[in-house]
Amino acid sequence: MERLWPGATEDIGKRRHNVIGYSSNLLGVPMELLVHRDFNDYPMPLHISGVREMNPNLFEMLARSSDLPDAGEAFTCYMMAMFGIDREQREDAAGQGTGAIRRRYRSSFLRLIKGWGYDSNGPEGAVLKGWVESRFGIFPTFHKEIIQRISSGAWTTYVEEKMSSRFHSNSIYTQLDLLFEFCQWALERLVAPGRTHLTLYRGINAFDEHQVVERIDKRTALMRLNNLSSFTFDRDIAECFGDTILTVQVPVSKVAFFNTLLSTHPLKGEGEYLVIGGEYRVTASYF
Repeated sequence: MERLWPGATEDIGKRRHNVIGYSSNLLGVPMELLVHRDFNDYPMPLHISGVREMNPNLFEMLARSSDLPDAGEAFTCYMMAMFGIDREQREDAAGQGTGAIRRRYRSSFLRLIKGWGYDSNGPEGAVLKGWVESRFGIFPTFHKEIIQRISSGAWTTYVEEKMSSRFHSNSIYTQLDLLFEFCQWALERLVAPGRTHLTLYRGINAFDEHQVVERIDKRTALMRLNNLSSFTFDRDIAECFGDTILTVQVPVSKVAFFNTLLSTHPLKGEGEYLVIGGEYRVTASYF
């Protein structure tokens, strides 16, 4: 345990990693506060500007829902109607020169979540991290490898993948905005009413993806999480992903998606939560 945190015997100042920076956000919360440990200790509600105001019909439907499955069905129906991403509303296009019918599936938030479940450092993961960067103003610290500066090859790879035309049709960021607002509505009304934090777990084998900012004691540290990270509510599941278990008190307002939000999606078996990053107090232990 003496060496649980990387560089435990080094001067703390030398352990600080480069921070790429922060951009503006659509939340109306100063960036310095949003990513700071104090926000995560004492959080406030977060809402993406204009999303609820521009979609009053959705939230009127949700208000009439009796439980989470009912609300999830209402949300799914709304998304299908708004973005035409179900099978009946696929776009058909004639192939140039051949006249053959080519079916083009519209980009959807479900496809991104599925891709994240397979590999959070794949192209779908880059798009999701790009959405966090766009809406929350938090840059990723890891995508396939540590991102230390904007001029690096790691940053270039991330930008190329996050801008992939495969995923940027059909207002994909708007879809993700609605998913976040629905998630926050469900947590506030049905899943965790009155709660400010959730206890979540993450299993890791190395500390590469998340930067240790300060070692508080042998088990506790201040860690800068990637701008979007996966956690689980079940410690036993976390043990399947690494021999070191991170335990974090995550603000409810920083949960972008959770495993029971929708009745059908590929992350259900792992009890997964997608969490917006920043500086978190983290407790580490061996399983």
